[in-house]
Amino acid sequence: MTITDEITIIANQLANQGKKPTVALLKTKLKKPIPLPTLISILRSWTHDPKLIELADKSKILVKENQTLASNAPEIELIVAKAIAKALQPIEIELAELKALVYSLKNNKS
Repeated sequence: MTITDEITIIANQLANQGKKPTVALLKTKLKKPIPLPTLISILRSWTHDPKLIELADKSKILVKENQTLASNAPEIELIVAKAIAKALQPIEIELAELKALVYSLKNNKS
């Protein structure tokens, strides 16, 4: 969830409770501190949407998938490294053959 999403959701929750979302109220409800200019800027552009009081189901799923991918990153990197090594194998063999050929041609000229 972005900081903009978090601020928007909190502001909508406050407005639904009949409270005016202020910088002070929002600041107390945020999960982690953010710079005051950022908070003010987001609050100025905020418009009340009574239905937006939590992340949409699709957004929640995407956040969870991203967290899963991030936790699996070392495994994915290993799989990718193996795939790259396998793809490079024929090229490395051909390169070794070409080096041997160049070496033999140099030796035959001498």
